[in-house]
Amino acid sequence: MFENLWYAVEFNTAIIDRPQLITIFDRQVTIYRDEQNKLQALSNTCPHRGASLANGTIRDNCIVCPYHGWHFQGDGNCVKIPANAPGMVIPRQAAVKTYPVKEKDGWVWLFLGDQDRAENILLPELPQIQNDQMRMIQGEFHWQVNYERAMDNGLDFAHAPFVHAGAFGNPDQPEVAPLKIELQTMAASATVLLSPNPPKGLWKFLAKKEPALVKTRTGFVLPNLTFLEVNLPFGTLVIWTAHVPIDQHTTISKWMNFRSFFTGKWADGDARKRTIKIFEQDQPIVEAQYPQQLPLESDAEIFVAADLLQVKYRELRRKFHRPDH
Repeated sequence: MFENLWYAVEFNTAIIDRPQLITIFDRQVTIYRDEQNKLQALSNTCPHRGASLANGTIRDNCIVCPYHGWHFQGDGNCVKIPANAPGMVIPRQAAVKTYPVKEKDGWVWLFLGDQDRAENILLPELPQIQNDQMRMIQGEFHWQVNYERAMDNGLDFAHAPFVHAGAFGNPDQPEVAPLKIELQTMAASATVLLSPNPPKGLWKFLAKKEPALVKTRTGFVLPNLTFLEVNLPFGTLVIWTAHVPIDQHTTISKWMNFRSFFTGKWADGDARKRTIKIFEQDQPIVEAQYPQQLPLESDAEIFVAADLLQVKYRELRRKFHRPDH
């Protein structure tokens, strides 16, 4: 677990007029918008009788417990207990833990670490997300994998010819050219030229008869984002994914798919189908990996040249990772 970093945990469009339950590392957090439309994040458990605050309502700028109507402010303090007679003192223990929360680039970001450090830790810059010339759709995929395995899989060029053969992997040309690594403090990416299969479906109407080499870039941003950028002969496809760690063995991958071609709503179904197909092809392979959690030891796995981006992920992971999580 990367404790003092911002995790992308949900699409900001999912937090509208009612509380939303977020589970991350077995913690249950309620996120909601107050009457000023500002996001608030509190522990989901009411300290009175353990009710779920996510099942409550927003009233008088507070989240109201559905069980006994206790009112909690955005700072976590209880300010009203309906069962109390007028003038009765509210116990000091009647409070819930709060978490720093922000929204940026279409995501809701949650900070799980030392709250005093939250404002000094910058949210990542995601320039591709800010391109309003591209059509965007979003969705999520649930799978029984550790989120680090899901991220590691998203950085793996060499598996495409075998796992994604017939989609975008070419089993006749499995070689991976030397990777060009771009390294940042909390992120890294790599660019290669790949030989694709001939396009199918809608894409074949835009493609040339002979598929050209496709410039492909993939990378990660700690703690839980990966991206894929494919520069096709007829346009650009970018997929950003937030891998939300529900627990050690469960991940919800929330993805945004951007495309500069077929930008009408009519093509969204095809784009969604292609994105889900990638996850479904990866699912049985990644869910069967052992150990399920990525090893921290550098000598626990074997690496070749095509794995250089994954090596960089492990190096940064060891640098910032808390070993007791």
